[in-house]
Amino acid sequence: MIEAILVEGLIYGIMVLGVFITFRVLDFPDLTVDGSFPLGAALMVQGIMLGMNGWLALLVAFVGGVLAGVTTALIHNHLKVPNLLAGILTMTMLYSINIRILGNRANVPLLDQDTLLSDVTNHLSGIVPDDYILLIFFVVMAIIIKLLVDLFFHTDLGMTIGAMGNNEQMIVSQGINPKTLKTIGLGLSNGLVALSGAFAAQYLGFADVGLGQGIIVSGLASVMIGEFLVMKSNRIGVLTLCALAGSILFHAVMYVGRYYGYLIQMTPNDLNLIKGILIIILLVMTQSRKLKMSVFKAMVQK
Repeated sequence: MIEAILVEGLIYGIMVLGVFITFRVLDFPDLTVDGSFPLGAALMVQGIMLGMNGWLALLVAFVGGVLAGVTTALIHNHLKVPNLLAGILTMTMLYSINIRILGNRANVPLLDQDTLLSDVTNHLSGIVPDDYILLIFFVVMAIIIKLLVDLFFHTDLGMTIGAMGNNEQMIVSQGINPKTLKTIGLGLSNGLVALSGAFAAQYLGFADVGLGQGIIVSGLASVMIGEFLVMKSNRIGVLTLCALAGSILFHAVMYVGRYYGYLIQMTPNDLNLIKGILIIILLVMTQSRKLKMSVFKAMVQK
């Protein structure tokens, strides 16, 4: 059970890193995620069905997600469409595109197909206990991706994107085009989301156009749980680590809800209700903590 929670948390943690970039770094509420996640899954499955190398199929999925994010940025920047609506438009169009990629089918299973995960399992079987192969693999992948994200945001470009999220007018006054920065940020974010979708498709054994339904809510809940783990930090390394930890904790809660919810007459249909309630509770707790901190600072100053 613990292994399954950790594996799922790390797979979807890659998606949470993408959501973290848009919602917290860019301050851009991007709903493209609900479309780019199944896009990555669809591209990965079709690549496997065509005999493509697993790593190359991952790269194709990442590039597909980048293009989805860039599309949202172009709609927002050049057509002056509000950010929320731009994401909804791209997400809506991606639904049809994903069905096209899957050969006009809503679901494509990976029956008797060699995947990247099966190759890893075959290579490590006998060296590592079978129950821990996927866990070790995704721990390594999550750490590598996290470190690459950290490294990017320590570059001049990454720090400029972070500064734009805090104060866009300051970036404009420095002669930097914020449209370009938003395009890069949204592309990177949705590339990570699609990468997560590609891993999820292999882990689940199928790609489905409905895989991304409500995924943005899961991502937001995970980000908020991660932020609640630390009082306050502006260090990108700490924040990305908390995003991954938040994803694991979120999936632990969902796991408990799925397998033990029957004790209180809950069904899998109630999971979306649990997600919504969890976010509301986190919002209330976050606001309460901020209020306590402000009161404490006022008392200290006196």
